Amino acid sequence: MMDLISCYSQYAVQVSESASCSTYTPASSCIVSPNLIPSTQTAVSCFYKTTLSTGDHHFITVTWHRNATTQGLQITSGDDSTPPFRLNTHSGLFRKKKGSKSVEINDSKFEIYYDLSSSQYGAGAEPVEGYYVLIMVDSELGLLIGDLTEESTVKKLKSHKQIGKFALISRKEHFSGNTLYSTKARFADTGSWHDILIRCAGETEGLKYPVLQVCIDKRVVIRVKRLQWNFRGNQTIFLDGLLVDLMWDVHDWFFNPDPGSGSGSGSGHAVFMFRTRSGLDSRLWLEENMVKSDDDQKKGFSFLVCATKS
Repeated sequence: MMDLISCYSQYAVQVSESASCSTYTPASSCIVSPNLIPSTQTAVSCFYKTTLSTGDHHFITVTWHRNATTQGLQITSGDDSTPPFRLNTHSGLFRKKKGSKSVEINDSKFEIYYDLSSSQYGAGAEPVEGYYVLIMVDSELGLLIGDLTEESTVKKLKSHKQIGKFALISRKEHFSGNTLYSTKARFADTGSWHDILIRCAGETEGLKYPVLQVCIDKRVVIRVKRLQWNFRGNQTIFLDGLLVDLMWDVHDWFFNPDPGSGSGSGSGHAVFMFRTRSGLDSRLWLEENMVKSDDDQKKGFSFLVCATKS
């Protein structure tokens, strides 16, 4: 898949409310048939930056994954060569739903505490309530996620240890199935949660050419006509007082080669990315090596939807 920096850094970005290009025609409301079932969320990866009282930084990735038979949790820190922490899975249930483990990562001691014994799941891979995952880094509270913050173990650790600062840098969700994707996202710590719906409509809906539609809170913010010719692009929207760049790349939906036929199979992967801007930042694409630099506070939050069309 082509790097969007090289594709679009030379072009100006249009704000959706004042877009003049006929390819992008926002509408007032989003209408989707209730008979359509959204694709299945198979994995969620959250990328955090932890800052200890010593000034040391650590980057922690928490990944939840789920399919028809198994589900699991993986935690990594540092580069790809660092061995990850994994919870054993079997028959869709965690073998050990509550416990702790200590590991050494990049000369730092990581203590991982978790309780998933009462966790509740919706349709996705990530639990929605009834759980916590707590990570101590060199005896400081480095990361805490979940809603069981009053559980005795959490209270004890919080009261006896130094507390580092952690922030969510990016979130990535993987989907598999058709071309309808439904999720929620929050683009600022103090912002509201927003319903996001991404849909590609085509011949089955009586359209001559495929159309991409992105809705936020049941309002169409972007509509891309003749998608097979506009398979990569970017648009800018305003949300919660923030300037948010929305980029899409659906090239492989139309031009993914089928080994059997030698032609486009209509399947493949697509990427949709929402990224908030900060200050005078004018970059469109946030690469991983840029995220991990020392001036992260100057960069915006990234939310990616990685869609597999089967």
